[in-house]
Amino acid sequence: MDYESLKLVWWVLIGVLLIGFAVTDGFDMGVVSLLKVLGKTDEERRIMLNSVGPHWDGNQVWFITAGGAIFAAWPIVYAVAFSGLYWALLLVLFALFFRPVGFEYRSKIESSRWRNNWDWLLTIGGAVPALVFGVAFGNLFLGLPFTLDELMQTRYLGSFWQLLSPFALLCGVVSLAMLAMHGATFLQLKTDEQLLVRARGMTLIAALVTLVAFLLAGVWLAFGIDGYSIQGALEPGAVMTPLDKQVQTGSVSWLVNYESYPLTLMAPIGAVLFLLGTGYLTLTHRAGLAFVCSSLAVALIICTAGFSLFPFIMPSSIDPVFSLTVWDVVSSEKTLGIMFVVALIFVPIVLAYTLWSYYKMWGVIREQDIHDNQVGMY
Repeated sequence: MDYESLKLVWWVLIGVLLIGFAVTDGFDMGVVSLLKVLGKTDEERRIMLNSVGPHWDGNQVWFITAGGAIFAAWPIVYAVAFSGLYWALLLVLFALFFRPVGFEYRSKIESSRWRNNWDWLLTIGGAVPALVFGVAFGNLFLGLPFTLDELMQTRYLGSFWQLLSPFALLCGVVSLAMLAMHGATFLQLKTDEQLLVRARGMTLIAALVTLVAFLLAGVWLAFGIDGYSIQGALEPGAVMTPLDKQVQTGSVSWLVNYESYPLTLMAPIGAVLFLLGTGYLTLTHRAGLAFVCSSLAVALIICTAGFSLFPFIMPSSIDPVFSLTVWDVVSSEKTLGIMFVVALIFVPIVLAYTLWSYYKMWGVIREQDIHDNQVGMY
């Protein structure tokens, strides 16, 4: 496989890892972010926790794998993101800390105050990462304030508070509502009685909020935010650095890729249709199909962001020339080739094991299950 193809393959593979994280760990985060919203009693909140209990730690590995893949395939992107966005990523990390500790210790003491405090921390541990991930994607469209010198050393000139612009916060709302919908849809498969009724209602509300926010973000992106485009001849397969290109901003829309590659329109259109499908199937009490639609909506919303940005990965708001693209931030051809072979071997194994674990641990969780196994369940 030639170098240009390997660059595209790894753009796709890292996208797949991000989608895998959003679809699997996304419903985990959605469920725990709704812990204090849907769970009215201690038993109901324990049902919610145990609905994702067998899977949440394995699902979180998708995030770790995506971070490792970015480090190996796109080292400059990793350097800029993990230095410039340090405080935002640290906020996500500390929020994620609440989940393992909360799952393990929340039900160890029969104290309403103890359990209530852990419930709030778990809710924060689900909602904050979901919000911050959306804010991060929003800032990619706005451009991040970083520079590169001739040695490819990065310097970030922004602050954490500059990330919280209105458009970025709107993208955060899309992300949070999307994962809340996904988590509530998953609860339809794993719960019954009043908790199931409330999960259906939350699915409808979250799907509507996601749809409205997603459409509003698309309109804002088309008419209110300047896009980036590479000017002049560019050989995508050549060895190059970010400083070897000319980039234009201002009159270019971030949606120009949909004109150049009409097939990519399937992503935003499909996202809207699957959001509507999630709501309709919820109303008709078909939880399994609703969860499939919810998963596809999550995947296509992420695809929409990726297709809109391509070939840019991390634009610079200081000077467009510093912007990082699929063609100029990758590792060597040999590194990408070895990683590709490893991915071909191990990704199918991971997927097979994941599906097997869901099959073995499937089933509705009821209050009686909690009462019968007070010690062995969360």
